Amino acid sequence: MRSIKTEGIVIKRVNFGEADRLLTIFTKTLGKVQIKAAGVRRINSRRAGHIELLNQCKFGLYKGRGMFVLTEVESIRNFEEIKEDLTKVGFAYHICELVDGLCAEEQENIEVYNLLKETLGRLDGNEDLVPVIHEFEIELLTRLGFYKAPVPEDFDTSSFIEQILERKLKSKRILKRFT
Repeated sequence: MRSIKTEGIVIKRVNFGEADRLLTIFTKTLGKVQIKAAGVRRINSRRAGHIELLNQCKFGLYKGRGMFVLTEVESIRNFEEIKEDLTKVGFAYHICELVDGLCAEEQENIEVYNLLKETLGRLDGNEDLVPVIHEFEIELLTRLGFYKAPVPEDFDTSSFIEQILERKLKSKRILKRFT
């Protein structure tokens, strides 16, 4: 099966070549995958608006020799409320960094997908953001098997995650400004 249709959320994007973009998406059926979106940086690209960071979309993918190639895309939800608030963008970036760093490539995990979608939905609303992020971190670590409940109240999730990743979180600097 070379053509695949799946639902996913864009968690990372990097410009590639003259007009292409490499996207990391977390999908419902494939887990975290990297895809090549050919020609989306051209002015006349109809797909460019759909593949922005944090967008939830339906993706049509083709499995090439090395990586998936984007063939079609349709937006489902763009989390507009998050993108209009710099604080929420910082927290959403943190969430995306955690999912990208902690989840393995091409391993289906519908629980993590639903957690990501639900947490972005909560950020899109008017909830207190710090507890939402802390709950996400604990739940992600639990669902991926890095930690088991019960979790102490003073548990420092950021330091624990940095030990797992063996590097500093880039988003930690951003979060310090908002907390």
